[in-house]
Amino acid sequence: MCVVVPGSPPHKKVNVIPLTTSRAAVEPVVRDFLRRIKKDADASTSTELYADGIGLDSLETAELSALLEDEFGTDPFSTAAELPQTLGEVLDFYGPAAASA
Repeated sequence: MCVVVPGSPPHKKVNVIPLTTSRAAVEPVVRDFLRRIKKDADASTSTELYADGIGLDSLETAELSALLEDEFGTDPFSTAAELPQTLGEVLDFYGPAAASA
């Protein structure tokens, strides 16, 4: 999300990181992206993102990174110490999975 900061030039926008971003909000965005690029949107959270898993290539990974940055103000590909390897690791970046009852 971007906002114009009062007192700044009108063309200057600043990214704002929502404090309420949750895994539940991120998951449908990621799955919609996977559908759009014709990848397995129903993959389990333990599925590898690359090669034999979902099969994201470097361009698709960059697109997902940009999408998450635009939607949520941050993404695990550019801010995490290590690149996420599974769908679950992408989601975990935004918060842990809810405990099963």
